[in-house]
Amino acid sequence: MKHWAHNGLKALTSAWVLAWMATAGWSQQPSLTWLGTLGGGGSAAYGVSADGSVVVGVASNAAGQRRAFRWTALGGMQDLGTLGGYWSEAYGVSADGAVVVGWSYNAEWYGRAFRWTASGGMQDLGTLGGCCSSALGVSADGAVVVGWALNAEGQGRAFRWTASGGMQDLGTLGGNWSEAYAVSADGAVVVGVAENAAGQGRAFRWTASGGMQDLGTLPGGNESYPYGVSADGAVVVGWARNAEGRWRAFRWTAASGMQDLGTLGGRESEAYGVSADGTVVVGWAHNAQLDPRAFRWTASGGMEALNTTYARLLTLGSYLGRATAISPDGRYIVGYGRNAATWRGEAFLLNTGFPRRGDVDRNGCVDDADLLQVLFAFGGRGYRNEDLNWDGVIDDADLLTVLFNFGSGC
Repeated sequence: MKHWAHNGLKALTSAWVLAWMATAGWSQQPSLTWLGTLGGGGSAAYGVSADGSVVVGVASNAAGQRRAFRWTALGGMQDLGTLGGYWSEAYGVSADGAVVVGWSYNAEWYGRAFRWTASGGMQDLGTLGGCCSSALGVSADGAVVVGWALNAEGQGRAFRWTASGGMQDLGTLGGNWSEAYAVSADGAVVVGVAENAAGQGRAFRWTASGGMQDLGTLPGGNESYPYGVSADGAVVVGWARNAEGRWRAFRWTAASGMQDLGTLGGRESEAYGVSADGTVVVGWAHNAQLDPRAFRWTASGGMEALNTTYARLLTLGSYLGRATAISPDGRYIVGYGRNAATWRGEAFLLNTGFPRRGDVDRNGCVDDADLLQVLFAFGGRGYRNEDLNWDGVIDDADLLTVLFNFGSGC
């Protein structure tokens, strides 16, 4: 029995090592990958899987058509096709990279929300009675999709979709329209923007029990738009106007309200993505020359210019323009910028190298403390830092991640 157990563990460990080696971010060192195009003149990335191995977005093909793509290090950029039209874009991806959501023209040239899988292809999610819809976010397991759709009166409404319940209208804040942009890991919390009775667009946070909550604005401002939410739905990020009418990236919590994250020396900024625990925010901000540049924000470091921090990864003339999404652990950042080698705007995947694989407590060292955190949480539901592979449960796979990387960075 001991011999069998030893061989079983050895086989399991070997399989785990091979799986890690197949991912895009095997290296613990920072790296930058330009993802190319589908034969056309540009691309942009909008979503990334938990392990950084899958990136989704939009790229132009040789005919100049914009197409939703799914990129992997081994397979490169895959054209996901359309619903019968000539244009599609991908905006979100499940934690394991298997489910992609976005929108596509159908044969009647109406834009429709889609949910894509390798086995099922591109599925039209329908509308709320109107002609058009778009999917903008997806839960960690790929089961809940959010976005906007037109109703029978031609009004745009935020929706939450499931296979069993179909497309649910989430309402408004008293006005005529709303849009949903992101959803918590478990699909229970939806964030987006909705018109209030005064005709202003306001960031909202929706739950089944509480309905649509107005998150307000920055002091003196009159509108706000949220684009990202933490795994538990407690932290919301986006942009809001300040008293001077400028767009500013914000981070919202129930306790602190809406916090202005500043800029990189310029006038305006927008936040698009946030890590699972809500501690790392990414987006774009004007620098002193009023050029939009990608940023990363943390409470301890404030707003950091990614082009400065990772300057050694950039060739002369290249820059990271906008960071649009971040992996749950904060290690991988995607977006788009200028690739001087190809003289075009391209999607990028930035592996920041932190946190190290297995570093549950984010202190730079994979040690006993990380092992104990996983052991104490073992068997529990995931979607938190102990769920290292982000599959929704804390189990052997997470434990092996710590063991395989034990001592790294110490």
